[in-house]
Amino acid sequence: MTSALTLPNGSQLASSWAEAPSGSQPLPHDLDHLLALRVPGLIATRRHLHSHPELSGEEFETAALIARELTLAGLHPRLLPKGNGVICDVDGRPDGPVVALRADIDALPLTDVKDVPYRSTVDGVCHACGHDVHTAVLLGVGMLLAQLADAGQLDGRVRLIFQPAEEILPCGSLEVIEAGGLEDVVQIFALHCDPNQPVGRVGLRVGPITAAADNVTVKLTGPGGHTARPHLTVDLVDALGRLVTEVPALVNRRVPANSGLLLVFGHASAGTRYNVIPSEACAAGTLRVMDRDTWERAPEIVAQVVRDVIAPTGATVDLEYLRGRPPVSNDARAIGVLTAATAAALGPEGIAETPQSMGGEDFSWYLEHVPGALARLGVGRAGGPTVDLHRASFDVDERAIPVGVRVMVQTALRALAAVR
Repeated sequence: MTSALTLPNGSQLASSWAEAPSGSQPLPHDLDHLLALRVPGLIATRRHLHSHPELSGEEFETAALIARELTLAGLHPRLLPKGNGVICDVDGRPDGPVVALRADIDALPLTDVKDVPYRSTVDGVCHACGHDVHTAVLLGVGMLLAQLADAGQLDGRVRLIFQPAEEILPCGSLEVIEAGGLEDVVQIFALHCDPNQPVGRVGLRVGPITAAADNVTVKLTGPGGHTARPHLTVDLVDALGRLVTEVPALVNRRVPANSGLLLVFGHASAGTRYNVIPSEACAAGTLRVMDRDTWERAPEIVAQVVRDVIAPTGATVDLEYLRGRPPVSNDARAIGVLTAATAAALGPEGIAETPQSMGGEDFSWYLEHVPGALARLGVGRAGGPTVDLHRASFDVDERAIPVGVRVMVQTALRALAAVR
């Protein structure tokens, strides 16, 4: 099979990525052939999702599409209570263990700037983090595992979790957990797109692989006044300047240097007129930290530093510190499963080491309840510039989709075998 689909970099989809690569092990029950047949449809699904993205918490059409595709595969999906996410069990041996695979499905509030046929048709919304790829991969996994289950070759149950609202707080993973998504689950796994890895490589790491990520909003108020007489009021623009420049550096001085704390303000606003000192000002940003212990102490540290910096200005401070998510910390045994699965799916050369990043991921909340691991799926386009996640021009090499399917099918099979 050779696909006629053209990738964003102009190359054709090579059949070798849908079939067993050299040095890998074939999937059981002739699933390699079935995957090769499914790849064009999975890419078409990914492109449809890319063209019709939905923001966090609003993934209703996306969830409906997922449910339809799973139903066509002979499965029995159920929507989350809000209707914007899907849980679906692939039932194999009834006395076997339950392993979960998760994909996030929401998009970002960015305007798509790519010149491609599948560019977003929704103003100000696009899939700039690869969640459309995650969704297509897990749909492919479900289709293949359903074939194994029908053939009596699935040694347990695999739960497919299509999760909403990964990009916002409160996290969508908490909705899934509350809806019983982890009931009976013994291990959970996920992939996340990585444009810094080429297609055919999967980044693995034992222990922390992401940072904790919280939201910080500081509102300043004062009486306002004339710029000719700042001594008669509270100069909130000056106070805001001190806040965004001094607080990040001072917070860093309160924690160990190796904790990897990063406080960055992405929004600051004050005033509307050149000659009016405003009565309100605001700054908002994120606090990210690699160390779990420092994350636990971060709210108290930030609150104290903000008070110390703003006190001399006379401004009134209202601090909102919104807890986000702890670091994703990969379980060693789960990484062992992923390592074996990646070698089986892609050959030993498909395994890559990956560093801990400052990005946040709400997959961490699942790991508070059951062991598991997050891996990084290479989606980098050969010969093209690397465009980072969360940029409006982000895109992937779609050959990563069958790679992801192969890895996650092998992961599910090996996880079931390891705990049966």
